[in-house]
Formats: sequence, structure tokens, C-alpha cells
Amino acid sequence: MKNYIQKYICKSVTLFVGTSLMLTGCSESFLDPDPQTMFEPETVFSTENGIKSVLAICDRQLKRNYVSEDSREMIALPTEYTFSDLMVPSATDKSGLLDNVDNLLRPNSDQSDEKNLGRTNSIYFFWRQNFEGVRNANTILSFIDNVPMDETLKNEYIGRAYFHRAYRYYSLVFQFGHVPLLTKLPEVPKQNYRSTHRDAILKKMVADMEFAVQWVPEQKDMDYVGMVNKGACRMLLSKLYMSIGEFGKAKEQLDILIDNSGYSLMKESFGTFFEGGESASWRITRNVIWDLHRPENKLIAANKEVIMGMPNRGAEKESFIPMLTMRIMYPFFFDNKIKMPDGKQALFNYTRKDDKYHKEYDYMRGLGRGISTFRTTTFYQDDLWAVNNKMDQGDLRHSAETGNWMHMENLKCNNPDSEFFGQNIKLYAEEDYYNDKNELVTPKGALLCSDTIRRWYDVPHYIFCLNDVINQAKETNNGLEGATDGSIADWYLYRLAEAYLLRAEAKFYINPDDPTIKDDINIIRERAHCTELYAGKVTIGDIMDERARELFFEEWRNVELTRVSLCLAISGRADEFGNTYKVETFDKQSGTDLEGGSYWYQRCIKKGMYNKGVTINVNATKTDINYIMGKHNIYWPIPEKAIVSNGKAPLYQNYGYDGYDPSVKIWETWEEAVADEDRF
Repeated sequence: MKNYIQKYICKSVTLFVGTSLMLTGCSESFLDPDPQTMFEPETVFSTENGIKSVLAICDRQLKRNYVSEDSREMIALPTEYTFSDLMVPSATDKSGLLDNVDNLLRPNSDQSDEKNLGRTNSIYFFWRQNFEGVRNANTILSFIDNVPMDETLKNEYIGRAYFHRAYRYYSLVFQFGHVPLLTKLPEVPKQNYRSTHRDAILKKMVADMEFAVQWVPEQKDMDYVGMVNKGACRMLLSKLYMSIGEFGKAKEQLDILIDNSGYSLMKESFGTFFEGGESASWRITRNVIWDLHRPENKLIAANKEVIMGMPNRGAEKESFIPMLTMRIMYPFFFDNKIKMPDGKQALFNYTRKDDKYHKEYDYMRGLGRGISTFRTTTFYQDDLWAVNNKMDQGDLRHSAETGNWMHMENLKCNNPDSEFFGQNIKLYAEEDYYNDKNELVTPKGALLCSDTIRRWYDVPHYIFCLNDVINQAKETNNGLEGATDGSIADWYLYRLAEAYLLRAEAKFYINPDDPTIKDDINIIRERAHCTELYAGKVTIGDIMDERARELFFEEWRNVELTRVSLCLAISGRADEFGNTYKVETFDKQSGTDLEGGSYWYQRCIKKGMYNKGVTINVNATKTDINYIMGKHNIYWPIPEKAIVSNGKAPLYQNYGYDGYDPSVKIWETWEEAVADEDRF
């Protein structure tokens, strides 16, 4: 069995993490000067171990977008989803709730420490984290020539560094648009960077990844799981090809991944079966979708679908970061904001030592103790699962019968003091309820939940349920949170299912009448035991719907929707709404009306929970919620901290934000940007 890369991290990071972080900077932005170091980089990075140490840090950084290293209230990735059709922020008691994005998102919006509990987004985290990844990759590339090694091994290291840099820039250009291009470490502090055009950066990343695909080995030829491999390089290269309109080349890479790289979809149960935290209260019927999403199974040799994953296990902090999905992503239903018709609290998180404890209603152990920082949209919960205008009854990814999916109405009152103990909870009272004095307590139709944003929504339990090993064993614990110390939280970066969906997309841009497009979607649906398959012409909306079903909390949803917006503009193909877009204008519009904007915007307002013209009063906190998205929010603002730090030249601010100036000069080619890196 292959070793996990974190075993190497544990041995090497202790020696080299200080050196690398000092070299690449721990400061607030990539523009700040590097602190002095007690180490001489030319000495430290003159050996292969020095290069390995920085590469290990790059590998480890990948999972920081998915886990909870900085705060028990936040995970970075849901920010990506709240700028999409699939999620909105839901922590209704947070002072920084970003509901009216059109009005609230500014260049100086929350750039404080990630541990600030008022935060409900990680926009600045992505800026800082991605540029840290760029600088770490550049560290390898800047010193690799100092290390004696044969040419093949050297090119492997260069290819992996290229992947890490390209992966970060792929995110940056679809989150922030035109950004500075850095390909080397500055010899002295540089404060006159210019932004580089998005398309120029993408073309540079394509060239780098073409090199990487040639030299980085296949996973089967590697000793460690979790390092960049050839399959991951092909996947990223295919996305980059599509981003510059090279749809045929993207399809060629995906054909190789699907047909000639040794991967295959997992169609039967495999690996370790984890039956959930408390099977008496939430029973899991074993199935392939459940097994596929067990962290214990994601990176094992038996899983032929994983292309690249991120190991997250072990006792040392260098190798494990808590994954608190059961705390952050589940409804906050253990308080008196959800009641039964008799006015009694419906759900409690009793411990096993409590006299009122009943094993069959132990939802805390079955579903965790959620606080709902983020929630799924009504589209993701309901309409998404209809195909051919029919609700698919077999889809395992939406199956309450197997236990994969949690509907609120499946929960039963576990409060023995309520007359309705053991009965299903309801959002609305089904009939008038009178007390023993014949007084009307709850009229028919009354809302029984005072905060439907934070406390009433469905959850893809098969994705977010993790084994909280230590807390699960404590009889007095009343707050399972996910994968805490001693647990396993391995996660997918890329798997074969996405390759099929990317190939369907590439085919769509080449020829939307291609009858094989549906086959690449249906093979995914067949694996999920769907009863409804695509039979006719497939739209880009069908492809993006299937991505939402299959890749929820794996793909970067905002990034992918923005990339598709660009691809539609380049190709001239119409979206499912009949709209076509232009490269020059899809990201240069304002307003919150139903017309225009980008494909990203159309999905946010027509599928998501934005711009519905509804003010939601949350009685639990007396807060009015308005989910509003602007057309210009397709790109996030360049952070004010980065602009101030780059004091000798203006950075390009995105359209629609304070500081936007179309006359600001940017580099139109990556060659110009690279040449400028040595000008101070």
C-alpha cells in the first residue's frame, strides 16, 4: 500500500517550515517585504530535502481551503458556494453576515484575522492563501537549479511546482480577475507590480502545465499518495485549455484521463463501512455513494476513481487539521426556535447520561450539533434533483431512504416533556392546538420555526457526516462536530467523475448537437442509481446541474461558474436560458435586475436564493435578511490591503467597486509581466 504524503510532512516540515515561511513570507499580502531570516536560502535549498520541504508545504496548503484551521466557526470553501446557486450564508447572529452582497462587498470589506467570529466569508483568505501558494511554488522554481540532480528528477519537481502555481492562479483569475503575475521571488521588496490580464495569466499557466503533464509521473509510479501526479496535471490542464477556448485540446486530455490512465468509476460498495454516529437514530443502508464519500475510503488503493486527494489524518498538527462540517454545515436545531404545536422545544442534544436520553432519537450523535454558518439553497434541496421534468426517485445522492440525505421532516421530537414526543417535526402546524384549559396555543398553519434560514434546511449527509472518533466515545459529550483530533478527514481534489463532466462540457462548446454529450453525464447518473437519464439534446445547464449533484463540496463552485461564463462567451454558445454572452462585456455590467450580466449571475438569481425581492425577518434574532447579488460581483474586489502595500503603482480594481479605473495600465501579455518582475 502506498504511503500518504503527510508521513513525509511530519518528518520534514519541522526542519524546514520556518525557513520556507520566512523566505516566502507570513505577512498580510504578497506585496509586503520578506522578514529577515537566520537561514541562508542558497544553503538551505541547495539539497533535494530543502526542495521537498517546500513541496510538502504546497501539498499541505491545498487542504486549507476545505478544513477549519483558522476558526471553529468557518470553513473557507463555503464562501465559494455562497457566490453561486447552491448556498447562502446563514449565521443570522453574525454582525458580518454578507447577505446583500451588491451593497456590502467593498475593497475594504473584512480583511481581519480569520478567527474573527463576526466573519461569514473568507474572501481575503483566498487572496492571501493563493498568493502564499504562488510564492511557495516560486521558491522551488527559484532554487531548483542550485540542487544537484539528474534532469528527469529536476523536471518532476518543476512540473509539481508548476501545478501548484497554476492551481492557485486558476482560482485567482476566476475570483479576482486581473491580478499580478509572479513567477519568481523578488531579490528586494517590490512595490510597483501591475496587474496582468486574466487571459495572459491563463496562457502562461497552460504552457507550464503542458510541461508538467510531460514530466510528472502517474500515481501508480509514485511512493506517496497526496503528491501532485500526472492525472491531476491533466485535469488542471484541461480546465485551463477550456479557459482560453482550446476546447479540442481539453477534450484530448480528458479522453486520455478517462480511457487510458487506469482510472474507473466506483460502481459498487467498497472499503470501510462507517454506519454513522448513532445508527439507531439515523440508519445508513450501505451503498456506493456513501462509501465513496467516506474519508476512510477516499485515498485507499481500492478506490480507482480518485485522481488526487488531500490526506488529512494523524495526531500531529502538521498532518491533521480538524474538519468541522457537522458543526458548520448542519442546521442549528437544538434550541427553542423549533417547537412542537404544544409550544415545547422539539429537539435537544441530550447526552447518554441524561435521564431524558433515548437512543432512537439521538440526533446529536447521528447528525452532529450544527450551528449553521452556511446553508444549502432551496434549489439545491429540491428542484436540482428533477430531470426530464420528473423528480428522480432513485438518485442515491438525494436519498433519504438510505440515510444519505437529511430532510428536516424526517426528524422526530425527542423531548419527553412534549405531548408530541416521537412524532415528526413540522414546519407548519397541521391543525389548531388547544391546551388542557381549552386555550388556543397554536393555530393551524402557524410557523413552528422562528428562523427558517439557520434552522430549517436539508443536508447532504453522505458528504458532511464524518466520524468524530474521540468525542463519539465520550458518554457525556453533547456536541459532535465532525473530524476532530484522532479522526480521518481525507478529501478529494480531483476524481474521475469530474473528468466525464468536463468532457461533456468540452463537447458542448465544440458541437452542442453531439449526441455523446449525454453519455458522459448518464454514466455518472447510472452509478448513482438514477431513474431518469438524459435522452435528447443536453444544455450547459444540464451539465452544471450534474456538477452540482455530483461534485458538491469538491468543486470550487464560484470559480467553475465564472470559468463557464468565460467559455460561453468565447464559444458563443447559448445557455439554458437562451442567453449568449460577449467576452468584452459579460463581466462589465451592474444592477440587480433579471436581465443581462453573466452566466454566473443568471445562475445565482434564477437558481439560487438571490434577488427574489423578499425581505426575510428572522424572529430568533430580529434581523432582516436580504440576499442580493449584483452583476459586477462575478469578480471579488481587489483587497485594499494589497492596493496600499503596492504603493508605487496602481493595481487594477474590478468593475463596479470603489477605485475602478479602466485607464489603469495592465500587462496584456505574460511575457511583459515576467520582464517587469526585475524592475523595482
